[in-house]
Amino acid sequence: MKININIMSRKKNKNKSIKGKKLSPKDLKRHIFLLLKGTPKKRYNAKQIIKKLKIDNNSPTVHAALDALVKENKIISLGDYKYRINKYATQSSKAEAYEGIVDMARSGIAFITCDDLTEDIFVSQKNLNSALNGDRVKVVVTHRRGRRPEGVITEVVERALDNFIGTIHVSPKYAFVIPDIDNMKQDIFIPIRSTKNAKQGDKVVVKVIDWNEGENKSPVGKVTAILSGTNRSDVAMKSILVNNGFDFVFPEEVEAEANALPTKMTEEEIAKRRDMRTITTFTIDPDTAKDFDDALSIQWLENGNCEIGVHIADVSHYVKPGTALDKEAYERSTSVYLVDRVAPMLPENLSNGLCSLRPHEDKFTFSAVFTFDKNDKIVNKWFGRTVTHSDRRFTYEEAQEVLETGKGDFNKELKYINRLAKKLRAAKFKNGAIAFEAEEVKFKLDENGKPLSVYVKERKDAHLLIEDFMLLANKEVATFIVEKGKEKGKEIPFVYRVHDSPDPGKLADFAIYASGFGYSIDVSSPKSISNSFNRLAKDAREREELKMLEPMAIRCMAKAEYTTNNIGHYGLAFANYAHFTSPIRRYADVWVHRLLAKNLNDTYRMKKDELETQCKHISKQERKAMSAERESTKYKQVEFLQEQIGNTFEGMVSGMIDRGLFIELIENKCEGFVPFESLDERYVIEEGRMKAKSIPSGDTIKIGDVITVKVLKTDLEKRQIELQWIQAE
Repeated sequence: MKININIMSRKKNKNKSIKGKKLSPKDLKRHIFLLLKGTPKKRYNAKQIIKKLKIDNNSPTVHAALDALVKENKIISLGDYKYRINKYATQSSKAEAYEGIVDMARSGIAFITCDDLTEDIFVSQKNLNSALNGDRVKVVVTHRRGRRPEGVITEVVERALDNFIGTIHVSPKYAFVIPDIDNMKQDIFIPIRSTKNAKQGDKVVVKVIDWNEGENKSPVGKVTAILSGTNRSDVAMKSILVNNGFDFVFPEEVEAEANALPTKMTEEEIAKRRDMRTITTFTIDPDTAKDFDDALSIQWLENGNCEIGVHIADVSHYVKPGTALDKEAYERSTSVYLVDRVAPMLPENLSNGLCSLRPHEDKFTFSAVFTFDKNDKIVNKWFGRTVTHSDRRFTYEEAQEVLETGKGDFNKELKYINRLAKKLRAAKFKNGAIAFEAEEVKFKLDENGKPLSVYVKERKDAHLLIEDFMLLANKEVATFIVEKGKEKGKEIPFVYRVHDSPDPGKLADFAIYASGFGYSIDVSSPKSISNSFNRLAKDAREREELKMLEPMAIRCMAKAEYTTNNIGHYGLAFANYAHFTSPIRRYADVWVHRLLAKNLNDTYRMKKDELETQCKHISKQERKAMSAERESTKYKQVEFLQEQIGNTFEGMVSGMIDRGLFIELIENKCEGFVPFESLDERYVIEEGRMKAKSIPSGDTIKIGDVITVKVLKTDLEKRQIELQWIQAE
């Protein structure tokens, strides 16, 4: 007891000695740390620290000291300008601190995936510090169980979600929302003024405005939308968007900015651009498209050469850095294409109006113009801002009919462009590009969004010619920047679309797996890999069971991403590649337009690390959008099969686990599950998971086998389809 009194006495004397003084940054950090360490259960803001220490430092200098202590992992920022001691840092001077992404299980435990570690860090539910699935966090390793590190989250660096869908419970003075997602364990407190007049039991969207980090309190939110009264499918689609981090409405200030943009072209702006309005120009898009962000133009020159223009909506003319419109576009980074709707990156006034290259309207565009000689070789390239006028809007089906019949609008032009496209395509594959095309499942819907049929989208020449010219523009824009950097002797930071070579380990596993189908994959060199994959893509068109191998081959490759580090695009066999052709729906393309514009006449270098941060965010948003799109497709497949219960289909065994078989229905590409427990005999999976053997009969079933199944039941909430194997007598 006496020792404690002496310690307290020394602390008082120390505080007395600094009373009224202005401390140096080093002393200020030390005294703040001692204060927080001595009161571990308390939380302080800058003003409270100044008052407690009785010092003459101002708030900014105290904040600077606090930020430094947070970076050193000695204290924790609680997100509301308050701080507390990091008790784990005080327990061990050798505490390992990392930054990573939360991967949370339904039970509430989590594993933190860190770039600097080969193993994930286990975090128990009590040590999550309000972190949720997908959040970027700081985590301190406190101990290890065997080889596995365990730790505690000390700070949430970036939230994956701040909007949630749930059910509201209203009382006279307050309300709370229970979120639908399993791994959000806390209710969200709603002040009664922030309920938007939602009623008891309504399904609502709520935005968290205060996370109350570090305390055993619920986050505080406000209701932004009420979903009750809409149909089940509509709520499900909106839930998919919100749960993947995308809002289905724009903030009021963003809509206001979009609606205030000038709709009239000024002569002053037109004079700054290359005027191409008199040149034959057209768009080719899906029949349901409303946002036309690319067009092709064609004109034959007097010397017999032909000039093809790839014209792209000039979004960067309207969306300026620093505006609410630009900030929202960056946060979204991409449009999200669900089965029955689009959650656009830009408000409708821009995406379907000002920027959309609608027929018979003058539009501001950013163009890549290529001159082909009589031997179909590119002899000139030009990039710059233009003004264009689309003479015709083709659907893919309409353009395809012109190509097949040779009759209709611009038949000569389409036939010529298609011939050039085929040559560009052949050159790409000759250089080692890979020909895999993932099957795209499409739905025919009724007026309420209910699926009437499911089919696989067919890609014909009309689709491919557009794709080939977009690839050409993307490649040449990236090459222009790379070559200019070499010419100037220093790299020009740019947003590249890169694709690394396949992972050797995954590739070896895939080769073994393919051998189970009697198919050989040569992995001895990059060229042999691309040749093997292209041979597989060709053979899969003839042998249905080989289609099972295509998605597996794609999975053993690296994922394409946006980065400032140009390593080329393996899948396309391009040394340089960027995304230039879809700025209405991709923020990466907006960046490419801005950087290209600044480097056409001058040389502009943005700070590479700042641009790389933007690239990481855009790549992350792209992955989330892909996840939402897959969930949407799965939901509609289950919804479609709800009406097919009791019906039988031919299905192919697409996978197997210890519990049963995954079956892909050949007619509609829906995937269901046959539990082994529903069969008359016991099945055991053999090594390699290519084959299951029954006991005691010895009958086998393998990946790629075609069987007859009956739709037994569906579960829309879990997106699950249970099938029954109709075995021959």
